[in-house]
Amino acid sequence: IVIIVILYLSNLHNRCDLIFLSYFEGFEDLCKAYQKALNVVKKEEGGKIPGFFLRCLVDLEDYINQVWEDKDGRKNMSKNNAKSLTTLRQKLRKYTRDFEEEIRLFRENPDAEDSDVEKDEVDEDDDDSVMDDDEPLGPAAFKKEPSIPKEEKKVVESESDLDSDESDWPSDSDETSSSSEDDRKIEGRTRETFLKKKVDDLEGEKTKKEKIRDKRKTKKEKGESDDDTKDGWQSVSKKAAIPREKPKMFGKDDEVTIPAVVKKLSEIMAARGKKGTDRKEQIELLHELFNIAKENTLGLPVQIKIQFNLIMSIYDYNPSVSDPMKVDFWEKILVKIDELLDMLAITPELAIGEHITEESESLEKPPYRVRGCVLTIVERMDEEFIKLLKACDAHSNEYVVRLRDEIQTCKIIDKLLQYEEEHGMPSDICRIYLRKIEHLYYKYDKKAAKQVKGELPEAEVTSLNEMDRLCKYIFVRDNTDRLRTRAVLCHIYHMSLHDKWYEARDLMLMAHLQETIQHSDLPTQILYNRTMVQLGLCAFRHGNVKEAHNALLDIQSGGRAKELLAQGLLPQRQYERTTEQEKQEKQRQIPFHQHINLEMLECVYLVSAMLIEIPYMAAHEFDARRRMISKSFHHQLKNSERQSLVGPPESMREHVVAASKAMRNGNWNLCRSLLLNDKMNAKVWDLFHEAEKVRLMLGRKIQEESLRTYLFTYSHVYDSISLVTLSEMFELPYGTVHAIISKLIINEEIMASLDEPTSCLVMHRTEPSSLQSLSLQLADKLYNLVENNERILDQKPFFSRGMQVIIRWFPFFSLCLPPEIKIFEKMLGPVWRCYSGGPQKIKKFCVYFFF
Repeated sequence: IVIIVILYLSNLHNRCDLIFLSYFEGFEDLCKAYQKALNVVKKEEGGKIPGFFLRCLVDLEDYINQVWEDKDGRKNMSKNNAKSLTTLRQKLRKYTRDFEEEIRLFRENPDAEDSDVEKDEVDEDDDDSVMDDDEPLGPAAFKKEPSIPKEEKKVVESESDLDSDESDWPSDSDETSSSSEDDRKIEGRTRETFLKKKVDDLEGEKTKKEKIRDKRKTKKEKGESDDDTKDGWQSVSKKAAIPREKPKMFGKDDEVTIPAVVKKLSEIMAARGKKGTDRKEQIELLHELFNIAKENTLGLPVQIKIQFNLIMSIYDYNPSVSDPMKVDFWEKILVKIDELLDMLAITPELAIGEHITEESESLEKPPYRVRGCVLTIVERMDEEFIKLLKACDAHSNEYVVRLRDEIQTCKIIDKLLQYEEEHGMPSDICRIYLRKIEHLYYKYDKKAAKQVKGELPEAEVTSLNEMDRLCKYIFVRDNTDRLRTRAVLCHIYHMSLHDKWYEARDLMLMAHLQETIQHSDLPTQILYNRTMVQLGLCAFRHGNVKEAHNALLDIQSGGRAKELLAQGLLPQRQYERTTEQEKQEKQRQIPFHQHINLEMLECVYLVSAMLIEIPYMAAHEFDARRRMISKSFHHQLKNSERQSLVGPPESMREHVVAASKAMRNGNWNLCRSLLLNDKMNAKVWDLFHEAEKVRLMLGRKIQEESLRTYLFTYSHVYDSISLVTLSEMFELPYGTVHAIISKLIINEEIMASLDEPTSCLVMHRTEPSSLQSLSLQLADKLYNLVENNERILDQKPFFSRGMQVIIRWFPFFSLCLPPEIKIFEKMLGPVWRCYSGGPQKIKKFCVYFFF
């Protein structure tokens, strides 16, 4: 393996005069060869890097630096050559970072390693073997050398026995031995020649190379070199902060007063934000200063000021704003903020705020005034809590442990809320109210649900009452649109979660958020999407299928529900996100415990679309202008129709598609069994708070819509049908069947009448047949064609003379339509009124056309 490395080295040097692309390939081959030979190097050389490898790296680095400094030469290079040079330079600098210390020592004394090795070989052989300097290294030089075996008075000739103890004896090879070694006689050897040396003797005969290696290891452990200790220098790591003189606290004889402590605080905080500041040391100094102020009883105002700066210093310890802070600092920050709020609570005569300047501070006499904003540090604490949750794996115990900190976080918010209600401005109160709302709006309160049902009195304090009080205060007092908008959305979300459908719907309509939400910031738009989803789920639980479908349509239509609800990122088809864009989108994601189940959301949307779309398709089967209500639902139906072999449904979507086909055939019982079974209950319906109530509602809706679909599909078959029979077929009460049919007659969806004495539905047979429906479609198309031609003729009057020739282009008009002229006028009148001939010509044309 070492031979391979040497061959690569020679190949690399031979390529120096070639283009840098080949030079770069040779460098990669060298790195791979060294990686292969690394195990041998560790075993034979004790982990020491071979000198010839270091020499190659040093020569290559010098050569590249020399070429790089020649700017004129680089300008004259070809594009590929210059690119290869840049890449090779970067790769080499990155690769040599692991060998910085060895390269530095090699540059100081390049011939040291070779001279040491030669000297050791001379000492070990006792001048018995001599190396021929002119002879090049061959493969035999890298072979393991035979050694004298362990056993006394026994000469072993086999190679396996010679290799057994080679590590205990000095070795020599046949190729490097002199002629005097061959002439030595065996009889001259004594007993001591075949004996091993004692351990003490071996320890005393360490080679010079091993001593140097041990010396380097000792220096590395100590972290300093001989030159450093001589000159009094202190070694500093590259990533360590620049050492600064630690500010000295008060001496033994110094008087500790409030001005002195404030001055010392200013000295410590003067280094805040500067490059090279040791943030950890700054926190320790503030801790020490706080303890000094507490021991000398300088008063709570001074302690509050130091504590506020200490909290800000802990926030500053994390240099990256997007990354979460460390857990130990997070736990410290909770304790420090809690202590700060306790000190503020027992000092009512103290005023703290950003409007107070440092010159106007009063720390000695009341009324006390301290510069700072407690609301800011609490809001930052809340943001850090969200970052910590996002950084954790949502399915790990770590997430659960971090989520427990929400109890302490809410307690701190409640403390600040009480303090601001007594001392704060309305704008600050609105800000802390919104923080309280954002920790409350997505949580389901069982007491509130009972209160909605009337099982608890209205005076009982629940989350609904608390949300109502907080949101109404923001509605009245807030001057910014953002806080008011977010408060409205949170209020609607919370009411929808607790089945207050009508109140939530009315508040959404009164706020007119649909018109202005596109101008809001992205987190507010995400909250709007979440609110609309929760409103749609609430409408579905109340049986308002159309409202539920309309609320969920915008979220589900594009297939981007996961991204719109900020519950994950979807791969982009047209373009790829940059690193910065992906980082920003990840920051917008909401924590896992606030997620809405996407499978439940899609199932509710598809079931709502099924209950609307299937009766509509049956009623407008031959209508050319039939519109598509739900594109995603039709997409699922088409995918199912394309399959040559349809097996039993497995996924949620397959269950909904199979139920849709059963409803289309009027088989309501099969439709209900496909949607309401154990598998669907476990996936979807059991996730609702009142699952049994939802299942009963859905079963009733399936029966009703199946009845409507049956009447639309098979009305042309019946002359009359008994309402009692329909009630028995669909297992619906007679009153429900009567109400459904009456509504269909009123809306003119079916042409029929009710015969009350016989409880029958009498069909009037006014619906067109399939041929008549196709004729109506043809008439609509002809009407559209005439309109388009007239628009063209208005632009180009030259072709107006050939207007009547349009009729001759349609020989397929010879379809047989009903003979009544009045029906013709009603069907084709809008088409032919475009002509100036009037109704007389229309009648003549109809008679000619149909007879």
